[in-house]
Amino acid sequence: MLIFFVISFITNILNSIIFDVKNSFDLSLTLTGLLPFAFFIAYGVMSIPAGFLSEKYSSKSLLFMSFLIMTLASLGFVFFPGYVVFSITLFALGCCMAVLQVVINPMLRVAGGEEHFAFNSVLAQLVFGLASFASPFLYKYLVNETSATQGLAKALRSLVPVNLPWVSLYIVFSFIAFVLMISVLSVKYPRFERQADEKAGDSRSYLDLLKNKWTLLYFFGIFCYVGAEQGIGNWISQFLFEYHGLDAQTIGANTVAYFWAMLTVGCLLGLLLLKFIDSRKLLIGATLISIICLVIALLGTSKMSLLAFPMVGFFISVMWSIIFSLALNSVKEHHGSLSGILCTGIAGGAIIPFIIGGLGEILDLRSGMFFLLLPLGFIFSIGFWSDPLVNNKTISIKKGN
Repeated sequence: MLIFFVISFITNILNSIIFDVKNSFDLSLTLTGLLPFAFFIAYGVMSIPAGFLSEKYSSKSLLFMSFLIMTLASLGFVFFPGYVVFSITLFALGCCMAVLQVVINPMLRVAGGEEHFAFNSVLAQLVFGLASFASPFLYKYLVNETSATQGLAKALRSLVPVNLPWVSLYIVFSFIAFVLMISVLSVKYPRFERQADEKAGDSRSYLDLLKNKWTLLYFFGIFCYVGAEQGIGNWISQFLFEYHGLDAQTIGANTVAYFWAMLTVGCLLGLLLLKFIDSRKLLIGATLISIICLVIALLGTSKMSLLAFPMVGFFISVMWSIIFSLALNSVKEHHGSLSGILCTGIAGGAIIPFIIGGLGEILDLRSGMFFLLLPLGFIFSIGFWSDPLVNNKTISIKKGN
């Protein structure tokens, strides 16, 4: 659970700091969009290799190396703060996150017991969401110089350039990664066998899957979802500042936090609704409302935007689990390899925010964010063309059923 928390905490802090990074390094919207690109393209690069590494090396070794690299990468940026070094740091952190994602799910199944795995997986998603909600508040604490309780924040800011207070976040990240690296060495790990859907599979299984049209369609579905999620989260603060004059370090950070909080709440509600509604119908309804909320956020008043952006988070929350489950239920075998291919689709979080930044440079940011309607439109279509071998089991509330 702690590792789930740390993954989310470090991953989604970029949503809050991206406005400061842009101003600190005097970046264009295109160069700003390259920052999430550097982080999320690492998922595309490392997701499948991480599966092969997990077959060759122990979970303990992979965890230790991941946290060691995270510690060194974060400290490297603290000592040499600059745009290029930050991009390299983000790529290194993204590679580590991809490895951690592959390692911790089988560990969670074994540690909590197979009979509790479904519950623990939901709990892990809740922890993941809480971390995304909490990280903007750490950012606010470290950059806010007017707070009465600034002892630790002031000490951390004194270790970084005066004009780059947000860099102190990476001192905290390096400390967290170092503590986890030490804790990994002190914990005893049980021996266990990976299940079929946790194994990477051989090269033949990947080739077979890539010949299947469903694999490519669902890969693009995951690509579109993560791209939309990050495309919204990364540009909220800049949008609110640019079009409504709202402070990015306070109101912008709060709105990002609420976006992730609503995404977490929506995920839990979605799990309940899936017991009563066919997943494809739920996907269609949630995507349609998400599109409406996004249009309101982009065209409405400041108050409307402050409400609509978090509501987009609420309604997109069910998309990841539905698309992933529809994909796994659409093929008969090689589920482990399919999971690796689908996780490579997380690279959408690299491409789509970058496209938004590029369009924002050519046109304007609002026009760039309207590009999000395309990936959301593709997700909307999944509800119509998907044809899983197994449908999600629902509970009928009609009399006699």
